[in-house]
Amino acid sequence: MMRKSLLAALLVLGSALPLEAQDPANLTDLAQLLSLEDRRDFDAVALRRAAQHPDSLVRRRAAMSIGRIGDRGGVPILIELLQDQDSTVQLEAAFALGEIGAAAAVPELVRHLERLPRSGGTYGVELVTALAKVGGPAADSAVLGLLQRFPPAADGDDAVAAAALQETWRLGARSLSAGRLPDYVRGSRGAWRRNAAWAATRLRLPSAAQVLVETADDGDALTRSYVARGLTAPLADSAGLPRPVFTSVLRTLVNDDDPGVRVNALRALATFADSVLTGLVVSRLADRDPNVAVQAATTLGALGGSRAVAALVERLPSAGTYGLRRAILTALARADGLQAVTLAEPRRQDEDWRERALVADVVAEAGGPEARTRLAAMLTDTDARVVATALGGLAQVTQRGDTVALRLARGLLDHADMGVRAAAVGIVGRERALALVPVLVAAYRRAESDEDNDARIAAVEALADVSEESPLNRTEVERLFLAAVPRSPQYLVRRTAATRFGEPLVRRRWGAILPIRTGRSEEEYRELVRRYLVPTAPLPQITIDTERGPIVLAFYGWDAPMTVDNFLRLVDRRFFDNGRWHRVVPNFVVQDGDPRGDGIGGPGTTIRDEINRRRYDRGALGMALAGPDTGGSQFFITLSPQPHLDGGYTIFGHVVAGWNALDQVVQGDRIRRIFR
Repeated sequence: MMRKSLLAALLVLGSALPLEAQDPANLTDLAQLLSLEDRRDFDAVALRRAAQHPDSLVRRRAAMSIGRIGDRGGVPILIELLQDQDSTVQLEAAFALGEIGAAAAVPELVRHLERLPRSGGTYGVELVTALAKVGGPAADSAVLGLLQRFPPAADGDDAVAAAALQETWRLGARSLSAGRLPDYVRGSRGAWRRNAAWAATRLRLPSAAQVLVETADDGDALTRSYVARGLTAPLADSAGLPRPVFTSVLRTLVNDDDPGVRVNALRALATFADSVLTGLVVSRLADRDPNVAVQAATTLGALGGSRAVAALVERLPSAGTYGLRRAILTALARADGLQAVTLAEPRRQDEDWRERALVADVVAEAGGPEARTRLAAMLTDTDARVVATALGGLAQVTQRGDTVALRLARGLLDHADMGVRAAAVGIVGRERALALVPVLVAAYRRAESDEDNDARIAAVEALADVSEESPLNRTEVERLFLAAVPRSPQYLVRRTAATRFGEPLVRRRWGAILPIRTGRSEEEYRELVRRYLVPTAPLPQITIDTERGPIVLAFYGWDAPMTVDNFLRLVDRRFFDNGRWHRVVPNFVVQDGDPRGDGIGGPGTTIRDEINRRRYDRGALGMALAGPDTGGSQFFITLSPQPHLDGGYTIFGHVVAGWNALDQVVQGDRIRRIFR
């Protein structure tokens, strides 16, 4: 891994672009591109003009904008930009072609890949990644051909071959390229072995099972962590290997020096659901790493048995954090529901709403004949977040046709809280009854004044479910909803309706889905260009002041200007102060930015995704989403490399200091403030 001081310097330098771009004409051109990508407006004339601009900075941005807009009409422009004399333009064009995913681009991508020298550098990495994203036999054949140029016994340090091995997961387990992965796990080293191991475990390749076992003692901790995560019961079974072959290896890995390896080994052990394995896990409940202890509790719940239950009950009184306490109680709910509910019940009187909501989660996880009654009683809680959690639990423990659950949910469709109404709509909508269409339409109309989209979108989804039940239902939903309700000004609502009902019908009733009305003026886009695309000084860093210590992050202004600007505006509003990490997944991510604290809150506005070429290595700062273009305020930081997130979520910064504090964060920890 790069030294942190050097990483910080590169992050700053990566945002600094030529001052020539501050020419007024260039500022205008860049601002127009930002506006087009923000509105998702494919203006072919303007984009082609930008792609032929004399300044490579504008051409580079044009390629990025075309990829983000996502219209396949931009593919010919991008193919032309693959020939650009500026290598940075070529990189963005290749990436954008992968984002659009057009099969028509494959021959040209292959041609460029084949023309590369043996060591293709960064451009080769982007070409391979784009081919894997597009997929299909021709792309698979090209990736396989590349791997044949770099056999497993070669040096093992070529970046393009390493990328090809990692990106093979996108091509699928049946691809020819995936069939080569076991050879690289066994016969290569370094990044090649590591990436091949990751892809093989991601694809759950039976052919790689034995060689993963043989690689479990690799000297690289990240490789061992990938191997550990892959040694699951389903893989052993599909490979025809006795399960003890895997568990004997996991016995060692669960005690590895590296906490990431320990977490992944514990996670894999959970898939065996065998109480005999409890002894391997119990000692990790007191692990020096707090998130290893959290994962150990979760694994004990999956393994079950009296010894697991006893260990969890014994550890509960000394669980010093909400995150560990929550993990223990929810694990107990799986292993011994009655005892879990008994231990959780006193928390119904706790002043902290999180503890009361935890009771609802425990009751729902435990299930049983009394679960519905217990959850129904929690619907009168004074905190809407507890009510929403209880409704989610009610949906979990009841089924379609449960008249009691339906009655309770209908009674909450006019609740003041958006989260409560969204959960209630989910229960009502699952009935798919024609008589409930007016009720759901009324729920949608009630949600039109909400700041956030959750209840509106929940109502659209529920109405779509009802419409799928019969032609008569579809006609009635169209009459009472699409034909009677005004076109939503919210792009995400229109897109959800188009996805569920079909774009032709929605266009006929509501008009065009795109472009988006962003509310930004031309001057505001020019200011974004001045501030983030052509800065004369380094972008500000921000510090997350946590109870575990400070975490410092630097931003990627060029890659995600609107995301960075949105985040900094929220920081200046003190939006994040006194929040809590509401989601922490050991060895995966820490997440915050929800003012509600229950995972569904936001700032009342959404921003478009700014997917870019950055990679989700350890410490990457990304926008949390509930679907494309749903970012607002929730953000996450990766605790370890997560290649499957690449190209799917906006990366807009990276940790440059405070790594130990980041590693110690557990769910429920407080964020005192975030400041520049």
